[in-house]
Amino acid sequence: MNFYGIRAIYRFEMARTWRTLMQSIASPVLSTSLYFIVFGTAIGSRMGEIDGISYGAFIIPGLVMLSLLSESISNASFGIFFPKFSGTIYEVLSAPVSPFEIVTGYVGAAATKSILLGLLILATARIFVDYSIVHPFWMLAFLVLTAVTFSLFGFIIGIWADDFQKLQVIPLMVITPLTFLGGAFYSINMLPEPWQTLTLFNPVVYLISGFRWAFYGVADIHVGISLSMTALFMLICLAVVAWIFRSGYRIRS
Repeated sequence: MNFYGIRAIYRFEMARTWRTLMQSIASPVLSTSLYFIVFGTAIGSRMGEIDGISYGAFIIPGLVMLSLLSESISNASFGIFFPKFSGTIYEVLSAPVSPFEIVTGYVGAAATKSILLGLLILATARIFVDYSIVHPFWMLAFLVLTAVTFSLFGFIIGIWADDFQKLQVIPLMVITPLTFLGGAFYSINMLPEPWQTLTLFNPVVYLISGFRWAFYGVADIHVGISLSMTALFMLICLAVVAWIFRSGYRIRS
């Protein structure tokens, strides 16, 4: 394996993060802090508990997931789209690095940024809301697995997109609504039928439920199912990425 090639791509993508620190880190943390202030402190103080958890603490896993999903997709999609846009993708493809090494470099960097962002948001949440983490290992496991999975998904979007506007279509029109409807601000058990059953077709529900279980030991869906669904989505993304490099879809043309 060409570790030098992986490291070169990884370091280049990470260096771009430090050059755009306000946009990459500060802006998502600030916007999420506003959610904590409005929903966690202002509204949460006037609401009752959900599953024995204060409302401000209950929404923390959902808000972290909201930022984690959007930033993972954004970082990975832009990371591979810009070389396509500028034409430098052909230099990468002609270099002595395999498709696996290319994906590892780009997706690894995007996932690292998202994980750092998620940890920063959790640290910021402590300022506004008191919360606990019952299963810290599984919290980190869900954080890493989700970041890698949706960075792979973002990589696919970056290959598919042929202009900058398409990079924002999926995160804004699909992922954000699914997150809001996936139990980020409420328990799906609070929904009447048939909406409770229909919500189970939302893949983001399993991510938020599993992540919330890691914090408080309570979940809308069994944690094993949440973990399995996340792993399944990652395998699907890996299969699509493999097909892209095998067929040359929007890479070699």
